[in-house]
Amino acid sequence: MTQAYAHPFTRTDRSPIAMWWWTLDRVTLALVLILLMLGFFFSFSSSPVAAPHTDPYDAFYYTKRHFVFAILTAAGMIMVSMLSLKGVKRVSVLVYAGAICIMALLPVIGHEAKGGTRWLNLGPVALQPSEFLKPALIVLIAWMFSEGQKGKGVPGVTVAFFLYSVAIGLLLIQPDVGQSVLITCVFGACFFISGVPFRWIIGMGATAATGLVGLFFIQPHFRNRLLGFFNPDADSGYQVNSAKAAIANGGLWGEGLNEGVMKKRIPDLHTDFIYSVVGEEYGLWLTLILIGIFGFLIVRGLLKSMAMQDPFRQIATSGLYIMLGTQVLINVSVNLGLIPPKGMTLPFISYGGSSMLAMGLTLGFILALTRKRQEEVPQDDPTKW
Repeated sequence: MTQAYAHPFTRTDRSPIAMWWWTLDRVTLALVLILLMLGFFFSFSSSPVAAPHTDPYDAFYYTKRHFVFAILTAAGMIMVSMLSLKGVKRVSVLVYAGAICIMALLPVIGHEAKGGTRWLNLGPVALQPSEFLKPALIVLIAWMFSEGQKGKGVPGVTVAFFLYSVAIGLLLIQPDVGQSVLITCVFGACFFISGVPFRWIIGMGATAATGLVGLFFIQPHFRNRLLGFFNPDADSGYQVNSAKAAIANGGLWGEGLNEGVMKKRIPDLHTDFIYSVVGEEYGLWLTLILIGIFGFLIVRGLLKSMAMQDPFRQIATSGLYIMLGTQVLINVSVNLGLIPPKGMTLPFISYGGSSMLAMGLTLGFILALTRKRQEEVPQDDPTKW
């Protein structure tokens, strides 16, 4: 008799790869891969303008690097998605500790650019540790909040506030107000999801608002950006004005691939202002599709997160999706001139090694946290993964 052969991706197979595949949120994985491919495609529009400032002999310098980072991001995301819940926590501890150590040393060994010391030069690449800090911090505070809910004497809320305070303190030293605001918003959301009284959230919001007012008076870089936003004719408003002009020039259908004219006036068109490049060359219709993909990914993810029974998974996954959504909202709002520039990339679309790899880590955590666990599979029918 011929022995039956079990395909490695059949639902009854129990090999690690098959178990990973059938328990994975494959819709989320597909959407992220689509975003990565779109980001690579859009780099053909931005690289010819941005590359001459770095390599005048290679118009697609940034396109080639974008491709490498996209591959590394996808590979890293898949590897992280295979982690167990304990593995997610352990990796978060290591990433947070490593990012904090490097950030503490940045005033001495860091590279200053764009009004801040946020990068560590590593030869051909520059590492921005705060990008990796964000997802690791969210997982850790979710862990602490969930431990605090168990009422077993673990000071989870206190530890979470300590981890958050250390991160914010080092970010403000750089200074990086944009990332500080983003992390504070996500921290407050996780705090709320964990079930604390609403008055605590109001108190935290009032404290954050007071801190922003204080920063206006003691931080010249933050003050100049804010004043430039309210005075569009100032030199500090040049980038935003150019981005808005590029989007307006694209209209509904766009000017066509590499036919954009206004994009040549935008200094950071391949990073913070890639959305305006898409708007000029491909038109309003494609920017709306891009926002739609992000919207579907985030709303669907939040709905699935809030349906989880495990507090740690619920808070961590919700926090990571909120971080992703807030960063998209900030980047698009800056490009449309709705808020002051924040120096924040559009996830998976903008060029940037640290931001892309950190977003791969973020979605890797999400995929690991949302995988179906053994207790969620009907024991009487193991095929229902």
